[in-house]
Amino acid sequence: HVDDMSSAHVYLRMPEGMSVESIPEGVLQECAQVVKANSIQGSKSPSVNVIYTAFENLKKTASMDVGQVGFKNSKKVYKMANVRKQTDILKKMEHTKEERQPDLRAMKEERDREMRRREKKLQQEQVT
Repeated sequence: HVDDMSSAHVYLRMPEGMSVESIPEGVLQECAQVVKANSIQGSKSPSVNVIYTAFENLKKTASMDVGQVGFKNSKKVYKMANVRKQTDILKKMEHTKEERQPDLRAMKEERDREMRRREKKLQQEQVT
């Protein structure tokens, strides 16, 4: 998200075991370009700051406006300073873009089932 401006939110689905700290720099740059390009104010600014955090650190309360989120722990919010438009990255992304309409609920339920199955297997292995 572009810091202190209205912008798109990008949610990055990371492989299991990956942490926010281990996201490759190139992926972070691509995400930063998307939020900058999709911010009315940010797209007009020569540079912006982009902030990101783990999904678990997001906080949403009933009093917040649509699209507005906060953070549970501000120390877990990372900042990319002075992000400038990189046309080469945006063009590459535009040419390789694939639009999908996944069933996110079904994907989450399947992921949760798989995690429960693995946890149960680990518990059984510890007993034996």
